[in-house]
Amino acid sequence: MRFAVPPLLDNKDPTAKSVFEPSALLREARRQKGLATINVPSVCVLDPDGDIVRHLKATGQAHLAKDWPCYHTELYTFAIGAQVIGIVGCAVGAPFAVLIAEEPFASGCHFLISVTSAGQITQPLSSHISL
Repeated sequence: MRFAVPPLLDNKDPTAKSVFEPSALLREARRQKGLATINVPSVCVLDPDGDIVRHLKATGQAHLAKDWPCYHTELYTFAIGAQVIGIVGCAVGAPFAVLIAEEPFASGCHFLISVTSAGQITQPLSSHISL
């Protein structure tokens, strides 16, 4: 038995290249927002929890990249010695994080570090227990 092709899939080519590539999304966001094209630092960090970004902002070390075109995130820069690093906070959720991870590469990043949460770091449990 053959099923009719649903209208949503009619006239579609599943083997065609996606038009939703990070470079195209960023280009259109820049056009819509009237932003300049920027190159991000060659090293960038994804900070899913946003803890690092919040610390850098609170200590005055983070600088907002005003021409970062992403609609849902902000890119900050900070320095480690003479090296300027880019950082994006709060990129949580696999599909969203993957898209956000691709955007710095489309903007000049060469090395991306993704920080994950390992929980709270405290003294070893044995130091809290008297035997």
